[in-house]
Amino acid sequence: MTDPAICDIDPAFEALEPVDMRAAVIFNSPHSGRVYPPQFLRQVRLDMALLRRSEDTAVDSLFAGVVERGMPLMRVHFPRSMVDVNREPYELDPRMFDGRLPTFANTRSMRVAGGLGTIPRVVGEAQEIYARRLPVDEALMRIETLYKPYHRALRRLISATHRAFGGALLVDCHSMPSMAPVREDRPRAYMVIGDRYGTSCAPAVGDLIEAVLRERGYNVVRNKPYAGGFITEHYGQPQTGVHAVQIEINRALYMDERSYRLTDHFPQLQADMMVLAEALARLPLERGGDWRIAAE
Repeated sequence: MTDPAICDIDPAFEALEPVDMRAAVIFNSPHSGRVYPPQFLRQVRLDMALLRRSEDTAVDSLFAGVVERGMPLMRVHFPRSMVDVNREPYELDPRMFDGRLPTFANTRSMRVAGGLGTIPRVVGEAQEIYARRLPVDEALMRIETLYKPYHRALRRLISATHRAFGGALLVDCHSMPSMAPVREDRPRAYMVIGDRYGTSCAPAVGDLIEAVLRERGYNVVRNKPYAGGFITEHYGQPQTGVHAVQIEINRALYMDERSYRLTDHFPQLQADMMVLAEALARLPLERGGDWRIAAE
């Protein structure tokens, strides 16, 4: 039986907007939600430590300072393990649900096959989240009451920014485990820039991010293993003046991955992210200007 209270998270997400918007850059933290409704916790088979492995702990706090610098920050409060807004609206695994999914559901994507659809099946190293199947109606309710309102708000923010400045850049902010999966067994880079292999934003955006981060002492890679998810792919339309780029930050830079405790390095990383934000704010998005200037 579906309990509507499972989606009663107030607020489910926030768009923190500056009093005076001074740049055409929007920051977004779609996976830092850490409000776990008790109705959801009664459904799962995992303890909280395991459940939180899919959470981008404190990424919203890393970028919170952008608001006082004249740029908005979107952040989600419900957990990614409950609804993942960085997926298509109906990427759903029929094996998870009692009842028939809508005919338009995407049941065959690679993300669904890996257990990481809009309603995820697993966290971490393929740890099954649920003790039993969920009603289809509950999956659709989560999408209608959490996923869709979030995307409507994000679209409005991007559209308003584009109208005001003549262009917009969406920076999708994430974190990643410090170690790759066992099959790769190697440490990950400090930062991964994802631009869908050059299709979601002008090349100068990635070039600038990489230059700033390297200058601050971070090793950086592009698009591997993260090229950007649904948000980057869906909203990044550089031909229309809307650019999107994803940044993945190695969690070992700022937190203890076992205890989820922030380390003494957090303030420095936070300060470095504000240096990056200020550099991005100087991009000539509002002019449709000379991108070569921004990259130099």
